[in-house]
Amino acid sequence: MAENIEAWWARRQRSKERDVPYEIGAYRTEWERYPVLVRQYHPDLNRNITLTQIPPAAEVYLTWQCDAGHVFVATPDEQRHRPGGVRRRSSWCPECLALAAPKRIVNRHLPPDQQAVPDARRAVSRPAVVASAPRTTLAKCAAGEAFHSGRAPRPASAAEGDLRSRLAERLDIDLRAANAVEVRRPFFAHREVWPDIVLAELKVAIEYDTIGKFGLEHVGTREATDRRKDRLLREAGWEVIRVRCGRLQPLGGFDLVAGGVTASLIERILERLREIRGDLIVNAYLR
Repeated sequence: MAENIEAWWARRQRSKERDVPYEIGAYRTEWERYPVLVRQYHPDLNRNITLTQIPPAAEVYLTWQCDAGHVFVATPDEQRHRPGGVRRRSSWCPECLALAAPKRIVNRHLPPDQQAVPDARRAVSRPAVVASAPRTTLAKCAAGEAFHSGRAPRPASAAEGDLRSRLAERLDIDLRAANAVEVRRPFFAHREVWPDIVLAELKVAIEYDTIGKFGLEHVGTREATDRRKDRLLREAGWEVIRVRCGRLQPLGGFDLVAGGVTASLIERILERLREIRGDLIVNAYLR
């Protein structure tokens, strides 16, 4: 059961028989992948205990302050999982989230088209959307086969396109031929996954991960989604190299931590490919 920070700290002092049960920086690596939470946490609001002294799984109520100035209390676990499926900065703060998405006021005595809305933005007329059944992918190819899918999203960033271009200069592989891999089990609604870069000849997928504009991407629950995606690829006979930026930590044994797309990063990726498939095979594709 969660407790306030004074009681939690005192209990840890007794159990560890130390005035400082956790040294400053003890959990720096774990918290670095959540830069938004690092910014929201203030030691002066939490008995001058730094965030790097608190285990991410600790059941303790901490005081946070968002960029808008809202002060609220939440456990580390609540904060790390708060973004959920919402892709905006306000999702890290419960008060900002409530203001960004006010509840609809329902009057049972009025028809649906005459219900009042609390936000003027909701009153704007929008074209009707015809609901359709979720699309699923039929097994049109064997598990592990790479192909071009119309469902695959466009590149998420210019850096991802730069990485693809630089790899294309070094490898004699058509990186535009495939953007999807068939997997054995459904990934959400489809039996296909869409890596950022598909090296079909080597059966290696490359992902370029950043925290995004608002620090929401590839953190919290989305990190679990990345792990699931990687497992499905490996089940299908593929390997994954994730380039982790913005202080994101590696998820797999072949992942690389980088500050951006550089010539040295390309060399590191090529070295990883040699580790995965062997020098002889990878060198055969070098330009």
